[in-house]
Amino acid sequence: MNARAALFDLYGDHLRSRGGKASVAALVRLLAPLEIAAPAVRTAVSRMVRQGWLDRARLPQGPGYVVTPKCVRRLDEAALRIYRAGTIKWHGRWHLIVLEPVRERARRERLRADLAFLGYAQLSETTWVGPRPSPELDPLLAHEGIRADRFEAVLDGDPRELVARAWDLEAIGRAYEQWLTDAQELVGGLPDGAPDAQVFAIRSRLLHGWRNFLFRDPGLPSELLPPGWPGEKARAFFEQEAARLMPSAAAFVDKELL
Repeated sequence: MNARAALFDLYGDHLRSRGGKASVAALVRLLAPLEIAAPAVRTAVSRMVRQGWLDRARLPQGPGYVVTPKCVRRLDEAALRIYRAGTIKWHGRWHLIVLEPVRERARRERLRADLAFLGYAQLSETTWVGPRPSPELDPLLAHEGIRADRFEAVLDGDPRELVARAWDLEAIGRAYEQWLTDAQELVGGLPDGAPDAQVFAIRSRLLHGWRNFLFRDPGLPSELLPPGWPGEKARAFFEQEAARLMPSAAAFVDKELL
């Protein structure tokens, strides 16, 4: 887990509900149980400011950083998918977007990563498809200055064939199985009565591993997934353990924010 990823997890899972702000000193203390050094925290924060995720702020505790509207949208979108409640309804319609060509390689790679995070798969150089519109799509395209045509489409054919072509479900399923094995070992190593800082670190690593699936799993409706989809068993374990460990993790965060 690098410092930037840890900061996104920290803001999304704890600080977003506490006003979305923290002093520099508090950020350093909060990431210390993850063995992330102070210089790495400060470097990552500076990078997130340049990228428009954080703004500098003067807080009673000293210099700090607060989430930007762009960051709030990203964190809220991620939270909906991380802590998905119930089954997502699907009405058989796909969200299709056709982008204007992007010539700059760095910009094209950045856009590809962001669209994958929002649950879209690339069908061609300029055409992307997702199981539903993402509320973060418009702000993303506006920020990049890219025009796109958008359609709600009904596939003329078997939607499972489209899914098989657009996403590698076999690889995603294997990743879920591996994550579950690793997560059970991670949580199982936590002793009874562990200090809050240690619980916070374990829960943070659990969340970080789970959050990585936002870049791989588009959140397809159940009718498009294979029988016995391993993602469901993995999700049940994550939700159970994340909830069980939250009180101690939250207590650590509250203490270090003072």
